[in-house]
Amino acid sequence: MSFRDLRNFTEMMRALGYPRLISMENFHTPNFMLVSEVLLWLVKRYEPQTDIPPDVETEQDRVFFIKAVAQFMATKAHIKLNTKRLYQADGYAVKELLKVTSVLYGAMNTKGVERADVSEEDSSKFKFDLGSKIADLKAARQLASEITSKGASLYDLLGKEVELREARTESIARPLEINEAEKMMKIAIDCVLEQVQKTKDMLSNVALDEANLEAKIEKRKLELERSQKRLQTLQSVRPAFMDEYEKIEEQLQKQYSSYLEKFRNLTYMEQLLDDHRRTEQEMFEEAANMLRLTQNRLKEEEQHLLKSGNNDDSDVEIQEDEGSDSEVEDRQIMKQRTTMQTLLQGRAGARIVGTMQGGDTEEDEDSGDSEIDLDEDEDEEEDEMEDDSMEISPSKSGHRARKPEPLEESDNDF
Repeated sequence: MSFRDLRNFTEMMRALGYPRLISMENFHTPNFMLVSEVLLWLVKRYEPQTDIPPDVETEQDRVFFIKAVAQFMATKAHIKLNTKRLYQADGYAVKELLKVTSVLYGAMNTKGVERADVSEEDSSKFKFDLGSKIADLKAARQLASEITSKGASLYDLLGKEVELREARTESIARPLEINEAEKMMKIAIDCVLEQVQKTKDMLSNVALDEANLEAKIEKRKLELERSQKRLQTLQSVRPAFMDEYEKIEEQLQKQYSSYLEKFRNLTYMEQLLDDHRRTEQEMFEEAANMLRLTQNRLKEEEQHLLKSGNNDDSDVEIQEDEGSDSEVEDRQIMKQRTTMQTLLQGRAGARIVGTMQGGDTEEDEDSGDSEIDLDEDEDEEEDEMEDDSMEISPSKSGHRARKPEPLEESDNDF
């Protein structure tokens, strides 16, 4: 007996509704009256219509009562009880009583769960989910098809029942012949003997196979031992090529170290080359930017000089329109020459020949015209040279001026 069994028994009896309180101290000493009362109450609880005599005054009555309860539980509830332990009426009898009470307690719990399920079904019977019933519909269709097929086969068999009934009655009415029964028994015995012989042969074959396998295992073990010994000898012996291998390995290590050094140097030189190229590219871009700025500045100066030259030309034309006599024309020619001299002064290779006084002869005028033409040719050559070259000195750029337009019909004024 254990404390846990006694505690479970008392709790189950209280849950089943036993009218008397059962204490754990009741079964420390034999108490047959309590055991008989509990057994009778359990039998009545399992089946109220049972009729078991409750007399337990004499020893024979007690034995009869225990046997009747054990027989009832074995036939009705399929519960096997130990009558000796029940008759002892102590802690060992609690284990036997616990068998019956556990069945009744489990039935009560199952019934309570079923009632709860019924109440839940009643509350949710109006909630119908078609998706959960698809599997039930498939099963119902399959069962319906099986029922129809089984019913058709049953109908065919019942149709043959008339013929089969006659054959069955004839076979039953026919007396059993001992000779035929003996023959059938001998045939059955022979079949069994053949099966036994086959089984013996198989066992003998198994023994032979086992012997063969053991022999193969021993052979493999010997081969394994020989291989291990050979391996040990090979490991202990130094190969002939080992010295050469070590030398080659040392050379390889040296070559690898030199390779690493060269590769490191090569990488460093490539990095220096990239830096040098980068600096050259930056210097080239800086020079290009300086050249571009210089060109822009020179273009602005040329535009400024061209604007000043146009203003001087407009002044000369206004003075030509005002004078009508020869003196005025001579003054205009002198003024024009002086302006041309100031504009052409400072050019590379430019030559200006003449005086500050105007001549009255035609040779002087022709010589002046030739000098102007020479200056124009030289200016054209210098312009071509300046277009071809990109570098221009700043000292010469300040003296550049717009080429003055030749005077139209200057010889006809005289």
